[in-house]
Amino acid sequence: MQVLLLLAAVGLCWAQYNPNTQAGRTSIVHLFEWRWADIALECEHYLAPNGFGGVQVSPPNENIVITNPNRPWWERYQPISYKICSRSGNENEFRDMVTRCNNVGVRIYVDAVVNHMCGSMGGTGTHSTCGSYFNTGTRDFPAVPYSAWDFNDGKCHTASGDIENYGDMYQVRDCKLSSLLDLALEKDYVRSTIAAYMNHLIDMGVAGFRIDAAKHMWPGDIRAFLDKLHDLNTQWFSAGTKPFIYQEVIDLGGEPITGSQYFGNGRVTEFKYGAKLGTVIRKWNGEKMAYLKNWGEGWGFVPSDRALVFVDNHDNQRGHGAGGASILTFWDARLYKMAVGFMLAHPYGFTRVMSSYRWPRYFENGVDVNDWVGPPSNSDGSTKSVTINADTTCGNDWVCEHRWRQIRNMVIFRNVVDGQPFSNWWDNGSNQVAFGRGDRGFIVFNNDDWYMNVDLQTGLPAGTYCDVISGQKEGSACTGKQVYVSSDGKANFQISNSDEDPFVAIHVDAKL
Repeated sequence: MQVLLLLAAVGLCWAQYNPNTQAGRTSIVHLFEWRWADIALECEHYLAPNGFGGVQVSPPNENIVITNPNRPWWERYQPISYKICSRSGNENEFRDMVTRCNNVGVRIYVDAVVNHMCGSMGGTGTHSTCGSYFNTGTRDFPAVPYSAWDFNDGKCHTASGDIENYGDMYQVRDCKLSSLLDLALEKDYVRSTIAAYMNHLIDMGVAGFRIDAAKHMWPGDIRAFLDKLHDLNTQWFSAGTKPFIYQEVIDLGGEPITGSQYFGNGRVTEFKYGAKLGTVIRKWNGEKMAYLKNWGEGWGFVPSDRALVFVDNHDNQRGHGAGGASILTFWDARLYKMAVGFMLAHPYGFTRVMSSYRWPRYFENGVDVNDWVGPPSNSDGSTKSVTINADTTCGNDWVCEHRWRQIRNMVIFRNVVDGQPFSNWWDNGSNQVAFGRGDRGFIVFNNDDWYMNVDLQTGLPAGTYCDVISGQKEGSACTGKQVYVSSDGKANFQISNSDEDPFVAIHVDAKL
C-alpha cells in the first residue's frame, strides 16, 4: 500500500492541474485571434486591474496561408513550422507580451497545435506566415525539419487515410483529422522537436498550454513530450513550478476515448459543461435551472480538479467542435450573460471566459456558410488592432465579452468567493434559483416567464450590498440595484422576467 501511495504522489507531483495564476485570480480569458501587441496592452490596462488570471492566446507558430476561402481562422490550426511568426505578431512582439503580462500578474497560456501539420492538400511553396517552404506531397517541412518519416501515414488503416469512425480509438489517434498530416508522436525525434518548441515558450515566461486535438494523440505520447518540458521561468514563478496543462478532449459520451484517459497529463476541457448549461438556460428538452442543484460531477462531468470549463469556445460558438445548437454565445447576449454568471459563481472547475470577434453569419439550411471567416482584418490580410471605445467596449468588430460589465464583475465575484463552499441553494422547482458561496457571495436567477419576489437566506453578514450585475460599487455609491441583508442573513430579491439581466449577484467586496 505504501508503494502505491508513493507512486500516486510521484504522479501527482508532475501532472499539472494548477493553473499557476497569481494568488486570488481564478479565471482566464481566450483573446481569440488578438495581436500580441493588443494583448500586452489589455493585460496592463484591463485584465490586471480587474482580476483576470491569464490569457489563452491563439497558436503563435507559423501556419499555412489559405486564400480559398480567404484567410480563415482555422488556418492557424495548420502548422508549417514552430517559428513564432503569425498574424498575431513575430517573436519579439510575443516575448514583449509575455513579459508585460507577467509583470502585471497576468499569465499567458499557449494553444499548442502539435498533433499534426497542415492539410495534405496544402500544396508546395512558401504560402506560409513566415515564408517557410513546405511540400505536403512529400511530407517535407524543412523549417522544422520534418520529413515523411515523421508522419503516421503507414499506421492508418482507413481507405482515405482520414478518421472515418470515432468508435475506433486507433483510427482517431493514428489517422488524419480532416486530412491534416498526422505526426508520428511515438518517435523520440518528433517528441523532442515538440518539446523544444514548448520549452522555447516556457523559457520566455508562458505559464501553460492548451493541448489542441489531444483526443487524437495517445495519452502516453503526450506524457512523453510533457516529461521533457522545463520548469517555468523563475523570473515570475517559484522554482520547480510545472506548466499548467489542459487538453482538448471532446468527450460527450458514447465513444471509446474518454477525458479520464488523459488525467495523468493534466486537466481536460469539459465540453459537456457548455452543452448542458446551454440546454438548461434555453429550457430545452424539459430542462430547468432547478435541476442545477447538483451541477458538476453529479451531471456526469469529470472531477472538478480535472476540469477546464467554459460556456462556449472558438470552435463551438460557430458550430464546429462539440455541443451543437444548445451552445450559448455572444449572439444570444441575454442568456449568455446568465450562463457565464452561473459558471463564474459556481465552484466547479477552472473557468475560461471567451472573447470573440463578430463575423457575417449567413445560414443556409441551418448551417452558417461563413463559419470560416477570420478575424477583423485590413485589405492586406493583416489583423485589425483592438480599438477601445470611450464606454470601454471594443471597436473594429471585436466583441470583447470579457469587458461586458456583467461578465467582468462576475470574474471579480469568483475571486472574492474563492475557496468558499457552495451553500444556501434555493429553487422554486422551475427556473428561479439561488445559491451562495459561504459567507462571501450570493447569486439569484430568474429565468422563468414571471416576476420573482422572494426572501432568501444569503449567508452573508448584515448590511447593504450593491448588485454587481445591474451596476457596481463605485467609491461609497452603487450604480445598480441595492440589496439589504438583515441580521439573520435574509434578504428580499425582486427580479422581473423582463429585466435586461434577470439575475442579481452580491459579494462582501461590494458591501456599501
